[in-house]
Amino acid sequence: MPHVVRLLALVLCVVSLNPRASYSATSSYHEYPRRLGHHIRMPSLNSSSKVTRTGSERAEASIKGVEEIPYYCAYQSGEAAYVGTIATMDVYAFPNLKKGQSISAHISVADSQTSNQVISGWEIDPDLYGDSKTHFFVYWTADRKNGCSNLDCDGFVPVNLATITPGDTLEPSRGHMNITLKIFKSKEDGDWWLHFGHDINNLSPVGYWPKSLLNGMQDHADDIEWVGSTFSYSGEISPPMGNGNWPRSNSAASFRNVQYIDRNGKGYDPPMGSLHAFESHKQCYRTGVFQLQVQGNMFYYGGPGGCTG
Repeated sequence: MPHVVRLLALVLCVVSLNPRASYSATSSYHEYPRRLGHHIRMPSLNSSSKVTRTGSERAEASIKGVEEIPYYCAYQSGEAAYVGTIATMDVYAFPNLKKGQSISAHISVADSQTSNQVISGWEIDPDLYGDSKTHFFVYWTADRKNGCSNLDCDGFVPVNLATITPGDTLEPSRGHMNITLKIFKSKEDGDWWLHFGHDINNLSPVGYWPKSLLNGMQDHADDIEWVGSTFSYSGEISPPMGNGNWPRSNSAASFRNVQYIDRNGKGYDPPMGSLHAFESHKQCYRTGVFQLQVQGNMFYYGGPGGCTG
C-alpha cells in the first residue's frame, strides 16, 4: 500500500547549535512556532495529529476506528532557499516488530507553500511490506494528496544498473549498518536526484524525481528535515526509535555528515543557530544536541519507546 502524506501538528522544541555540546536531560529547549513538515504513511489526518488506518491492508483496523499515533525526533532547517542535503544514517534491524508498529529514519526536501516534498530513508513497516525486514524507500508528493512511495506509481524514475531499488531490503550486519543519502537538484537537468551509498565518498545514483512533478520546487526548496520516527496504534505501546537507546552517548542512533548541498552538488555546513530540534514525546524519545564537528556534523536521537499516545 503506498505511503500517503500527512501534515503534523506536534509539540515542537528547538535547541541552539553547539559545536562541542553533548545531550543532557537539562539541555536548553524552548517552544518554537514553526511546525515540522509533512511526513508519510497514512492517508488521513485530524486536528490532534492522529490518523485513521484505511485501505485493504488496514481494513479491519479501519472498521474498528483504530487510530495510529506518530512520534518524531528531528532537526529542521530555517526557512530559506535550498537545493539539497546529504546525511549518513544508522540503520537497524527489528525482526520482531509487529503489525501496527513502524520504525523509520529519513531525509526530506520540501516546499512548504505548495507541499511539494521528496523523501528517502529506511523503514520497518510490517503493514506495508508484509514483513519485519528493514527496507530502503523513497516517497514524493505534489500536494499531500497526489504522490506515492517507491515504484508504486509513475513519479520517481530509477536509473539502469542502480545498486539499489526503492523497496529493496537492507541487511544490517549484526543488526546495524550505515547508509548515506544525498538528495539534490541537478543544475544540468533541473531534476531532483537521489544518490545512495555505504561510504560518503562513494555514492551512486538511484534515480530522480522529474522537475515536472514538483511545480513548487522548480528552482529550489525551502525546507530540509532529518527525521527519526515511529508509529503505533492508539492505546498500544510505541516501539523503539533509532536503536532504542537514549541519545546520551555514541551508543545511540545518529545522523552524521549532515550538510546542505549547493548548486554545484557540493556539501556545506548549516550556519550556526539555524537548525531547530523537534521532539513530539520527550518522555519516550529525545533529540540530542546538533554537533558541528570536523569529522562530520551529527546528532543522536531516539529512545526506548513505551508511549501510548
